[in-house]
Amino acid sequence: MTTATNLTELTGDYVIDASHSRIGFVARHAMVTKVRGAFNEFDGKISIDGEKPENTTAEVVLKSASIDTRNAQRDGHLTTNEFLDVETYPEIKFVSTAAKQVDDNNFEISGDLTIKDVTKNITIPFAFEGVAVDPFGNTRVGFEGSVTINRKDYGVSWNAALEAGGVLVSEKVVLEFEISAIKQG
Repeated sequence: MTTATNLTELTGDYVIDASHSRIGFVARHAMVTKVRGAFNEFDGKISIDGEKPENTTAEVVLKSASIDTRNAQRDGHLTTNEFLDVETYPEIKFVSTAAKQVDDNNFEISGDLTIKDVTKNITIPFAFEGVAVDPFGNTRVGFEGSVTINRKDYGVSWNAALEAGGVLVSEKVVLEFEISAIKQG
């Protein structure tokens, strides 16, 4: 694992390798269990400034229609106007506005998250998981993080009341990021 003492080696521009990354979510279902899902199509770039981590930037664009919870009926519902309305809003976007190094291997990336044309500033804590050169000569970095958002803040408010009390889908959704990015140039 790389530590803060050699973060300068990481300076550069990176592209997220979607085939080795996961951007997912977790929401409570029927108040008794969790449903996990992911977005299968996304692009992203990161520009790391190892000498001044506060200058680091990131941008990620998810294709809303690529939502996958391993249940076609549920996925179909999630793409309708009751949830993501993918016909009107084909992308979910995160653009960083600030970066902060918390300690040797932990960072906070703040930025604007836009879902259904509603933009809110969020802060995602990330752990630096390391750097490696893969068998093809690519320098890869790994980061993992998660943040909880309220889906209603973004106009994703459909729900159904349960007989025993509570609702079918939680308002709180945990966004999960497992990122492998390849250094460019």
